[in-house]
Amino acid sequence: MKNPVDDRLDALRGSAKRLDYNARSLAALENNPRCTLRALLDASGSDKAAIATHVGHPPSFGQSSFAITRGNAFEAMVKDNGCAELLRVLRETLELTLPEVGYEDLNDVGGDGRSKQRHERTEEVLLRAARGEGDATLFDHPMLRLLIGGHKVYLEPDLVALRIDGRFHVVEIKSFPIIDDQADSTQVRAATTQACAYIIALRDLLGRASIGEEAVSDTIVLVAPKDFTNRPTGAFVDARKQVAALTRQLSRIERIGDLVDLLPEDLTFDLDPTPDKNKQPRRPAEELTEALDQVLVTYRPDCLNHCEMAFYCRSRARAEASLDVLGPAVREQFGGIDTTTMVMGLARGELTPSEDQVEIAAALRHAARLRAELEDLGGAA
Repeated sequence: MKNPVDDRLDALRGSAKRLDYNARSLAALENNPRCTLRALLDASGSDKAAIATHVGHPPSFGQSSFAITRGNAFEAMVKDNGCAELLRVLRETLELTLPEVGYEDLNDVGGDGRSKQRHERTEEVLLRAARGEGDATLFDHPMLRLLIGGHKVYLEPDLVALRIDGRFHVVEIKSFPIIDDQADSTQVRAATTQACAYIIALRDLLGRASIGEEAVSDTIVLVAPKDFTNRPTGAFVDARKQVAALTRQLSRIERIGDLVDLLPEDLTFDLDPTPDKNKQPRRPAEELTEALDQVLVTYRPDCLNHCEMAFYCRSRARAEASLDVLGPAVREQFGGIDTTTMVMGLARGELTPSEDQVEIAAALRHAARLRAELEDLGGAA
């Protein structure tokens, strides 16, 4: 039986098919936890890409087909011959003692690749392993599950390894390079945050079986190409802070009713798609934009890397002269000031600062004087 919050979320989504959370959308929660619009769209299962496109701000992030093909080929090579290359990395690069390894493929169950059946098999196999039963120590593409906002969400890690120091470890296989023992920090963070969802799901599985969460490590094994070759190497990545942050965001989803209560009763993000297979939106774009404009957004520049609504939110932030468009590093320098209009007004002495703004206003006026002096010197030269 649905509760009133579920009914309200269904009304927000409208007639479109519900889109469930996945590892990527859960990771985005940790990247920008303060955005109300993102929280509501995800909780209602709305199609963010379709909505953003219809209001004139289509998303442009995502992997190219070349990058996807390269990633799939690298993962296949790492897992070939019973994960021979992965075992070499674990033993040689990470110096782990793995005398005997058993490999189990959980991609399907006797030819049945449905999520429910794969999850049931995964639960059976992983719980047996956690209790010290069976020979398997490496589990390929297990199907994990979390209950989020009353909905079952299936999550599929690249690999879960058992008995590295007696604990489960999530293994993330990525095709971006590790050069001189360093990798791009943005890509590492994205991979780590996504893996956090798997850690939480695995802990939930073991917790329901009265096995402590300490049986799942919050250190991730990252496997990627070494330098400019296709030879795999590995690194340990500490994910404790991100696991804690994502756990807090998941608890926030359970309180989504608090956000729903603040919305106008008739608010909906329904695209009113045509009944044919093309599902073309019939709702006027201006009307949908007005609906979106009624919800609080928190834009940050790195939203462009992971949120389909980023260009819409950036447009709103710019129209409102919000400091958010300059990023959190700049925003934090202007405590108590929300807009570039206010910054410039204080810098020019056109606004009277409040008691909390006196210090920053003096600094802004000083910076404005220095700039004016430099401009005068440049003009004189």
